[in-house]
Amino acid sequence: MKKGKKHHQGNNGNGSTSNGNEKRHGEYVSWKKKKLFDIHQALNSDPVDIETLRKAAVSEGGLLTDEIRRKVWPKLLNVNVYNLPAKPGRDVRENHKDYNQVLMDVRRSMRRFPRGMRVAEREVLQEQLIDIILDVLRRNPQLHYYQGYHDIVVTFLLVVGERMAIAIVETLSNHHLRDFMDPTMDSTKHILNYLMPILEQVDRELNDFMLRAEVGTIFALSWLITWYGHVLSDFRHVLRLYDFFLASHPLMAIYFAAVIVLHREKEVKNSECDMAMVHHLLSKIPQNLPYEELITHAQSLFARYPPSLLAKSAALQSRKSIAISTFQDFQLTTLQQRPDSVLRLQVNDHLASPDSAATPTAANQLVKMAVWGISATLGAAALTVAQTALEWGPDFLLQLF
Repeated sequence: MKKGKKHHQGNNGNGSTSNGNEKRHGEYVSWKKKKLFDIHQALNSDPVDIETLRKAAVSEGGLLTDEIRRKVWPKLLNVNVYNLPAKPGRDVRENHKDYNQVLMDVRRSMRRFPRGMRVAEREVLQEQLIDIILDVLRRNPQLHYYQGYHDIVVTFLLVVGERMAIAIVETLSNHHLRDFMDPTMDSTKHILNYLMPILEQVDRELNDFMLRAEVGTIFALSWLITWYGHVLSDFRHVLRLYDFFLASHPLMAIYFAAVIVLHREKEVKNSECDMAMVHHLLSKIPQNLPYEELITHAQSLFARYPPSLLAKSAALQSRKSIAISTFQDFQLTTLQQRPDSVLRLQVNDHLASPDSAATPTAANQLVKMAVWGISATLGAAALTVAQTALEWGPDFLLQLF
């Protein structure tokens, strides 16, 4: 070899080597396998290791796949997938007071469905979306529909299917989303009012600029009440945020709004200090946000400036938030869940008992319905994957990637 001449094995033209890329790829695959294995262990612990599942949902990459979400999301909300609500009937829905508004909102929601989806398939899902919303409202008269609610419901419908979506949405509506479902917007405004105190703690200059512009917080309303489902065009990003919010405090969505504003601090300060200008700037949410970085920042701000601290400093304690006041008790209810393997056996034992009126054939069918109800709208291919993954063996998990 001549002096000064260097050989770069596998040079790919950008200064790195193929060996280096392979190493980084291997580390990434190893990290994913480790995360999948930890989730599997947590799901099969008795009781289920909810803290590990929360950490997995919040940490980098979230829950990784929809198959995993169909297992973990119910556990985060204490939903028993073997005791799902019956599929709602459509005979009474047109008599519901919110039917016309729900119908109009759902008809306008075409962009929330995957591109390229057949019209007939989308129309079936839109009918299911109407049914889910009205069924939850019918069985919970204390809840009031708001425009944007359908953006949250459709996300769960697309991932977990109709029957599980009913159970998940009903639980969320009575807890994380509860303040949005009051008869008036007062509780929602109360939650929005946490935004400026967060900004004040982190960047007083930015906070003062926005106060002078009198922009208020209404630009973040659709972010908050739809968990960003209405404003983000990439469904992957919506799912990543849903993983995060499902495993977090009900106010985490407003902390995330704060870190978006902080991320755009230079843009805001460089704009004209005018209400219309600043509102227009902030209401157009960027689609290329560094989501993992912002999630980490939101967690950090929540730890440093918890809602209790903000409430004291900003006189926000005057209105009692149902979502905040019930959150600790709700979290405690999730800690004693049995793994799905035990729940499935309990269903089998019940159906096989002499007291059960079901015949063996009918019992088997009921078990299948209970299991595959979680994938009611996912298609034959997804059902095959779900059936293969039902036992969630470690060997299967390690072969996913």
